Amino acid sequence: MIKFFVKTLISFLLLLSFLIIYIFVDFDNTNPPKQTKPTIVNDITQLNPIEVTRVVQPSTIEDIVEAIKSSSGPISIGGGRFSQGGQTAYPDSIHLDMRSFNKVLNLDVSKRQVTVQSGITWRDLQEVIDAENLSVKIMQTYANFTVGGSLSVNVHGRYLGEGPIIRSVESIKLIKANGDVVNASPSDNSELFYGTIGGYGGIAVIAEVTLNLVGNVKVKRYTKNMVLHDYQEYFAENIRNDKSVVFHNADIYPPDFTNVRSVSWLKTNEALTVEQRLIPKNKEYTWQPKVTEFVADSNFGKWMRQYIMEPLLYSFDAVQWRNYEASYDVNELEPSNRTTQTYALREYFVPVESFDSFAIKMAAIFKKYQTNIINVSIRHSLPDSGSLLAWARTEVFAFVVYYRQGTSEAAQQEVKLWSQEVIDAVIEEHGAYYLPYQLHASTPQFMKAYPRATEFFVLKEKEDPKNRFINQLWSQHYLKQQVE
Repeated sequence: MIKFFVKTLISFLLLLSFLIIYIFVDFDNTNPPKQTKPTIVNDITQLNPIEVTRVVQPSTIEDIVEAIKSSSGPISIGGGRFSQGGQTAYPDSIHLDMRSFNKVLNLDVSKRQVTVQSGITWRDLQEVIDAENLSVKIMQTYANFTVGGSLSVNVHGRYLGEGPIIRSVESIKLIKANGDVVNASPSDNSELFYGTIGGYGGIAVIAEVTLNLVGNVKVKRYTKNMVLHDYQEYFAENIRNDKSVVFHNADIYPPDFTNVRSVSWLKTNEALTVEQRLIPKNKEYTWQPKVTEFVADSNFGKWMRQYIMEPLLYSFDAVQWRNYEASYDVNELEPSNRTTQTYALREYFVPVESFDSFAIKMAAIFKKYQTNIINVSIRHSLPDSGSLLAWARTEVFAFVVYYRQGTSEAAQQEVKLWSQEVIDAVIEEHGAYYLPYQLHASTPQFMKAYPRATEFFVLKEKEDPKNRFINQLWSQHYLKQQVE
């Protein structure tokens, strides 16, 4: 027994030593300089460089109106550039880079509402509202995104009992294709409200946003391991109706896709284990990207993550502020370079009752193509409040897929093959796929996943008859609809 314990301990120390060397030794210092040509607009994957005519960086509404009225050609709109398929750019367009349009215009603490220019990042907004002990009601996990970009794709996060960000938006101010400035809300210009949020820059420029906020609270982490097919029942019985749960997700472990770890953050009055109220901006991340690379490199890395690294990580209590948990920086995932390989996302939404059947189909496709899946994160969402391109037409589970792929043409074609197969599987379950990612879906698949797309196109024809607001997404689907 003692010999067995000693051998196990030595094996563990050897594995740990190997991991430490892997993480802290820089095996690849060939990171090439990023594209510096100012008229090239690319995204986080570096797979979609698009040359535009010129880039305009507005800081006022008047700047945006001037850019529209003084030109006659196509206009594309971008924020943080975290969409991954050219949704923010179009060849030879005037590109509105909204990141300098980033002021907090009004904070009403008593009403728990804030009005911002759409180019502000969530992290910069958090800096302001945290001082008043307020928190964003709905946003994505990472805080580098701009508010306008998040509305444009109708993001969601890990917030239990919430769903698409549209459920937290009080009103928006828009700039139309003719330069007119209008307000929109569920009761005022509602057609524009429900078309523009989740409309991927196809209807109007989102200029200002008024958001509903909530109080900042302390949260404590709880985790539980289980086989995947126990998760749906576990969630229904233990998570869904628990009002003390603030954040929740569950991670499916590749390459087998049979086990899952549930992670919940519950309101608490316990003492903080993390005193900082927000994750510091401009933090250097050394080991986190290396861990992701280690996991992506082999099934051994994936085994280490599931059975060694995460059990150690979750063996400690964690109590922190809600705002801290909502202020993650995407740089913790950024690899040293994306020359021959890159990291990307997919996301699929299915009605809650289809959880098990879709999970089986999805895993079978990933295994068939030997896709290098790093993680599949399960989220829950209540139905959308009415956006034309709603991905949550009913209560849904989301499967957020993080993977690594090659950058060659052959590698991209293989991703297209398995992507279309998973989209077919999600359509079979009466679900949807998320639109901010690589544009591998066919137009028939798009129309099946988004049955109100025809209404969206009618609105676009009405509000933007010259099709000035365009990007690669709408070039693919809207122009085909016009031809047909």
